[in-house]
Amino acid sequence: MHRVSVEAPYDQMILDIRRLTSGWQSAASLSTVLALLVGCQPVDDPSLFAEVSQRAQRPEALKPQEPNPLNNVYFGDLHIHTSYSTDAFTMGVRGLPDDAYNYAKGEVIDHPLGFPIQIRQPLDFAAVTDHAEYLGVVRAMDPPMILNERSMRERLLEDGPLLNTLTFLRIATFFSLGDVDTAEATPISKATWGATIDSAERHNEPGRFSAFIGYEWSSMPNDQNLHRNVIYRGNQIPELPFSSLESEDPRDLWTQLEQEREQGMDNIAIPHNGNLSDGRMYSESTFSGEPISIKYAQRRMQNEPISELFQVKGASETHPALSPDDPFANFDIVNQMLSNEVRDSEPKGSYVRDALKTGLRLERNLEFNPYQFGVIGSSDGHTASSPVEEDNYTGKLPLLDGSAAIRMGEAYLLLDERNPSSEWGAAGVAAVWAPENSREALFDAMRNKETYATSGPRITLRFFAAPAFPEDLLERGDWIGDAYELGVPMGGELKAADTSPTFVVAASKDALGANLDRIQIIKGWIDPEGATHEKIYDVALSPNRGLKGSSLTPGAVGNTVDIAEASYTNAIGSAQLSAQWKDPDYEPSQSAFYYARVLEIPTPRWSTYDAKTLGVTAPEPSSHQERAVSSAIWVQPQTRRQ
Repeated sequence: MHRVSVEAPYDQMILDIRRLTSGWQSAASLSTVLALLVGCQPVDDPSLFAEVSQRAQRPEALKPQEPNPLNNVYFGDLHIHTSYSTDAFTMGVRGLPDDAYNYAKGEVIDHPLGFPIQIRQPLDFAAVTDHAEYLGVVRAMDPPMILNERSMRERLLEDGPLLNTLTFLRIATFFSLGDVDTAEATPISKATWGATIDSAERHNEPGRFSAFIGYEWSSMPNDQNLHRNVIYRGNQIPELPFSSLESEDPRDLWTQLEQEREQGMDNIAIPHNGNLSDGRMYSESTFSGEPISIKYAQRRMQNEPISELFQVKGASETHPALSPDDPFANFDIVNQMLSNEVRDSEPKGSYVRDALKTGLRLERNLEFNPYQFGVIGSSDGHTASSPVEEDNYTGKLPLLDGSAAIRMGEAYLLLDERNPSSEWGAAGVAAVWAPENSREALFDAMRNKETYATSGPRITLRFFAAPAFPEDLLERGDWIGDAYELGVPMGGELKAADTSPTFVVAASKDALGANLDRIQIIKGWIDPEGATHEKIYDVALSPNRGLKGSSLTPGAVGNTVDIAEASYTNAIGSAQLSAQWKDPDYEPSQSAFYYARVLEIPTPRWSTYDAKTLGVTAPEPSSHQERAVSSAIWVQPQTRRQ
């Protein structure tokens, strides 16, 4: 969460705490302090005593799938942090890359608060992407820290936030990464990088589980999130990751990656949390403010073919201010910037749908689209785990959201007036269509953009387009083969014809999750005057649009969520949905993109499960509709890209 730079995460937390403590002379603040002193007693938090039934150490889900020339779907997480990341270590995390890969495979590991955690559905692939900045330095130097003396669990159960805050300030003021000598830090980071690579190599099992090697480049100019995760195709890796301490400009990162590819180190960069970039992630200018050129556009697409859409710190599909006619736009919206100043991120330039439309407009002038990228989800979990399951959510940063009581504001480890964790979500997951589960096959599919994002559930989603498909395509047993032969999958491109392309979309529910509500196709296009537009089409609806006797609007699916019990039923919705569709508003002269969005029926949010655990009232939203979003298919007019 916190910026990782010369001004370490310690400093940002200390600024927050000092701001809080600076007002203690006032009577109101004094009464608050006295209340906190009185409240320094054991916390009633059942989540601290969670038990995990020991499942098979090699889960059935990790059985090898047979290679499939028509592709299998594989689910993974390409954004996991361990104690090698400065912010994770300072927040109490002690897990290592081995823990992260073991967790992804379905094995039990320890949460930083001391209880066992285990993912319900193992992943097919994962990447540990610790921050490149001061990689492993704090862990190796092991400075005096609040959690070195006694565990976080002990402090939460036995101490109060005032005592812990004073202890934190006493210790943290004696250590700052700004005092670390580069000559001292570099050997530590090299050794840590080597350990990260070794862990991925140990856990990589082609055909069964793919462990990618990667890192996070953490640029935060003016607190604007421009982070990228760098993922390597194989084990040809540089001596050290490229850090934002060397440059905060994405173009310099691209230069580094291009040089590495010339040396046989194939790689891609994946932007994340555009929603917190304050409009800079998908802007119409470069890092230094110049207009985007065709060379810049080409370099961006060569280096960044996919972008992260769902993760713990919010969804980056679209924003209600950008898509006021989208009734499902207000999903996992996180606006608050990652800064000491309390302010919201600018939506324009921060979200994927808006970026896809911006790309159409820039392409008109450049004849090249810098934002013709695909999408994935990933978690950004910082506890050597992937916290993507609503009923099994264990938080991102332990000091901020490590237990149900902390997440729900019923207990605190430190004084903090603006803990953002209540807005965070249990998300997301990367879905990749590839012929086999190997680093190489998955990486190539990502570069080709045959990928989609889910907010957590393992929804299966296919999306194709062709100049024309047989009308009975979906009735054929071999329709997938015909779809590949006659058309293009998600991430592909078509030339416009006189009549609308035919789109085919099919989705299946998560085998352990909720039924599906609907499939939508979302279109964006540019008109002759250069203005961009969007429209949402419901192309497949579950047949039972609500419960018997309910007074629902015609399009609503209903809601079976029992808030008090944090439960739902699959009495509504469908296990599978599909559609073959043509655009009724098609214009062959327009550049356009189309992507599919699949919505589940309403299910409880993680906060509703936590409320039941604690016996408190669930906050709103108590339920939401989880989803999957495909990479787009672009339709180019015949007059373009000749």
